[in-house]
Amino acid sequence: MVNRSKEFYADFALVIVALIWGVTFLPMALALKTNGVFVLLFWRFLIAFILMSLISLKFVKKIDLNSVKYGLIVGVFLFGGFALQTFALKFTFSSTVAFITGLVVIFVPFLVFVMFKTKIRLYSYVGAILATIGLYILCDGEFGFGWGEFLSLLCAFAYAFEIVLAGYFVKKCEIFTMVATEFLIVCLLSLACAVAFDGRVLPVFDREFIVAVGITATFATVFAFFVQNLAQRYTTPVKTVLILTLEPVGAGVIGYYFGGEILTSWQIFGAIIILVGILVSEIGSYFVQNLRGQR
Repeated sequence: MVNRSKEFYADFALVIVALIWGVTFLPMALALKTNGVFVLLFWRFLIAFILMSLISLKFVKKIDLNSVKYGLIVGVFLFGGFALQTFALKFTFSSTVAFITGLVVIFVPFLVFVMFKTKIRLYSYVGAILATIGLYILCDGEFGFGWGEFLSLLCAFAYAFEIVLAGYFVKKCEIFTMVATEFLIVCLLSLACAVAFDGRVLPVFDREFIVAVGITATFATVFAFFVQNLAQRYTTPVKTVLILTLEPVGAGVIGYYFGGEILTSWQIFGAIIILVGILVSEIGSYFVQNLRGQR
């Protein structure tokens, strides 16, 4: 049985991760004005890999080959999510991409059921549906279906597999090696795409690049992905993906206060629905656990 206090702290840690990822949207958007997406991803994950490897030296005495294998698999899906989302932005509105990518909150429960035959509670479905409705409203309800939408759908599946597999593998291996390998795979694949699509690897070393890579490599990659993987030892993939829907909420708040972006009352309402969906899932899990404890 999962320790309830550990699950609570894991869920709270995931809230922090989601908010950190939300904060990175604005500096990344500014850096993209002078640098290609894959150039930024390459340097972000290269620095993250180096930092994670240095940290691992303190805790890892022997490299576990299973951890390397699991990190490789998860890294491929993580990169797939980044790459597909990037190309989707070339064909449709960013809000549409954000909404369809957010459908990961619906895909994860079904993947968990299909892959591991894990029963999904009703409150998880309710929370997922509310979060999806909230994402749709937050993204201003722009939706059609073309290449951009199709790529966004594939992106959502890639992220869903990453979350489900990370939650499964992290309980079976050494976490430092797995996460470092994950970063290395994304770094190498980003390098190949930077050469193929951006035509360069060296960045424009302006202030925006330094700030964006500095923040994303340390806080949004080394810290956030390590905490996400660690937290998934104590909570479920369904709750993980629900909590991570806070990312666009955090991005909207930062964009509003620091980037001069405008949030309509309708979008704020969408953000509130996302929060309600997360609370339904969170409170529901504790309610069910307490009922079990009273039997």
